[in-house]
Amino acid sequence: MLWRYAVILLIAALSGCASTGDWSSDTPTRQDPRASKAKRVNLKNQSVSDLYAPSSNLWIRIRDGFEMEPMNTPLEIEQVRWLSARPDYVNRSMTRSSRYLFYIVQEVNARNMPTEIALLPFVESAFVTNAKSSAKAMGLWQFMPATGKDFRLTQNVFRDERRDVLQSTDAALDYLQRLYKQFGSWELALAAYNWGAGNVSKAQKRNLAAGLPTDYLSLKMPNETRNYVPKLMAYRQIVLDPQAYGIVLPELENHPYFVAVDVGSDIDVDLAIKLAEIPSDEFHSLNPSFNKPVILSNANQQILLPFGHAEIFQANLKQYTKPLSSWAAVQVTKTESVDQCAKTLGVDADTLREVNGIPKGMRIRSGSTVLVPKTSRRPGDISMAMAENGSLSLDKPAPPAPKKCAKGAKCPVVKPVKGATKGNSSANNAASQHKSASTGLAKSAKNGSANTSSSTAKVSNGKGASKIQ
Repeated sequence: MLWRYAVILLIAALSGCASTGDWSSDTPTRQDPRASKAKRVNLKNQSVSDLYAPSSNLWIRIRDGFEMEPMNTPLEIEQVRWLSARPDYVNRSMTRSSRYLFYIVQEVNARNMPTEIALLPFVESAFVTNAKSSAKAMGLWQFMPATGKDFRLTQNVFRDERRDVLQSTDAALDYLQRLYKQFGSWELALAAYNWGAGNVSKAQKRNLAAGLPTDYLSLKMPNETRNYVPKLMAYRQIVLDPQAYGIVLPELENHPYFVAVDVGSDIDVDLAIKLAEIPSDEFHSLNPSFNKPVILSNANQQILLPFGHAEIFQANLKQYTKPLSSWAAVQVTKTESVDQCAKTLGVDADTLREVNGIPKGMRIRSGSTVLVPKTSRRPGDISMAMAENGSLSLDKPAPPAPKKCAKGAKCPVVKPVKGATKGNSSANNAASQHKSASTGLAKSAKNGSANTSSSTAKVSNGKGASKIQ
């Protein structure tokens, strides 16, 4: 029986108030049902370093779980050739995957799904957690905004759970299981994940009407979807026999890369990085969903830390005596410029603009939530209502009224301003189906590595070349 724990959840059971560096809060932290099934470890009487799986090699475990049949089609052979001709590109993707694969494999095994599914982020995002497609799909699993909402992935000013490693993986596997139940085959489920269940159903109906088979290979579909499963199967072939294709897989131990720490009080991102004693890019690779410089306890957020740094974080946290968070959130009551809003709130205009990502010349709409420096007038953690529903809407100010022209003189024509522009609003228009950002991965693999901490990696969505490397 496979040894299983999806992710270790570490509760720092410390007493006192936030100002002493402890995790206690006046507002109880809600428990995420998707995390409750995971094994919890109390570092007071257990050691993380003692927890290992019986097998020391994760790749062996992945191979043992393969269930899908190779397609052996020209498309699959072409994809294998393309990848084997680019070992540097494959190695970069494989190295990035080392942070996340153990957790994903654990979840796939727990659901009795074929472990080929654990390789799907290679196709979707090349394991770049903050990958963004031209169609606004995000994260390892490339969720579109509407599909993310359908699977309860929060998208607001504070966080985008489409980029969250735990939440997006859980949602993606839920989605794939739903599609498998609907279509009865993993090939069709994957096609629907990429193209949309409605499109696959329509293609099947067209084939039925024409007296044709309705399996994956028999359906008429866009080239991106036609190549989707062959790409996954190409990665399967490389994992099965990397030496045959001149690929060296990174060593992956069969135990967790990261530990998930429950957040009991708001804490600044920079402080969490400092207490964990890890590089900033490593922290952001594991925690790419945070949109702001503060992590919210009332958002039920967790911090993922590398396997060996949870104890360091806990020890440093115990000794920290200053406030954990330096940010508060307020709701704007009227539409006004950043300068006007800053004056109303008593904060620096440049700080307000920078921390909230507001372009110059834009006004903040009434009802928007903005982050401001914490003061004695704004103590405590950011409320649950704001943490869950905070949105930021922006618009351009109306042009000045035209000056009256002298009699007989020509007046300049003032063009009407088109509709208001929204900024980081949670109500942006979204596509109705999940779309992959993977097509360009088979078209471009330039030298270099993706920076997953300082900027959002962009990937193509059906057109053009990928910028993931």
